[in-house]
Amino acid sequence: MTLPYLRLLRDVAHLQSVSKAARLNEMSQSAASQAIQEVERDLGITLFDRSTRPLTLTSAGKFYLDYCHDVLQRHELLQNQLDLVRQQVNATVRLAAIYSVGLSEMSLIEGRFRELYPEAELQVQYLRPERVYDAVAKDRADLGLMSYAESSREMIALPWRDEEMVVAVSPDHPLSRLGDGLRINAIEGSDFVGFDEDLPIHSQIERYLREHRVSVSTVLRFDNIEMIKQAVAHGAGISIMPERVLREDLLQGRLMALRLDPPELFRPVRIVHRRRKNFNQPTCGLLELLREEDQVSAA
Repeated sequence: MTLPYLRLLRDVAHLQSVSKAARLNEMSQSAASQAIQEVERDLGITLFDRSTRPLTLTSAGKFYLDYCHDVLQRHELLQNQLDLVRQQVNATVRLAAIYSVGLSEMSLIEGRFRELYPEAELQVQYLRPERVYDAVAKDRADLGLMSYAESSREMIALPWRDEEMVVAVSPDHPLSRLGDGLRINAIEGSDFVGFDEDLPIHSQIERYLREHRVSVSTVLRFDNIEMIKQAVAHGAGISIMPERVLREDLLQGRLMALRLDPPELFRPVRIVHRRRKNFNQPTCGLLELLREEDQVSAA
């Protein structure tokens, strides 16, 4: 039996009228009557008692009505599930991240994401920390990667990674000869390239230096790590930043990273999203990939 026939028979039984069911299914009354007769002929049974008005189901017709309901409900469930799958597969995932997360790292994550969800679209935008938070809060991004985020009534900040902070110097700077295990008082009085004062990382570094009674001479300030790295590489001064963002510079010999002794300064990077946010499957998959990347990095 075709689905249109099943719908017609269901509607005739509910409306107790062939003409009303025919109009509901956008067909003529004669076509509806022929369809019913065709089904009865194929089954070898009578579905409706035509001697009564309004029409009533025969005993066999009642069994067949149950069958109609079952098939139509299963078909509707199948269609809903297929629609959900299509929505999930073809979904767009929006990620906002601070500049210093690392383009190379994100390229690896994006590659793995596209292997798992080839039909989904991953949109990544790089922003200042406060703009990452704003993008997620205003639903312009599904997930955010940012430093110094905290959970609130509207937002959830999931632990991602705590990045060890180091002293970054150019290879020809006098401090470069001291190597790892640098005591923080060794940078006393050094020319320093810092972050803009409105950034949380500036406050953390300032507090750390103050707690250790160390003073530096700030010569430049920038709002992003790339500019700070360039200034340090050109000998403008030293800086303190996450060791993770220096990896390519270290490989190229542009900069040196001097670990502090003890290593007690870390930049917290978090995954943020709105509370009660309903994620599609690809977004859940990206979140899982990010958490896996963190576990691999920590191992």
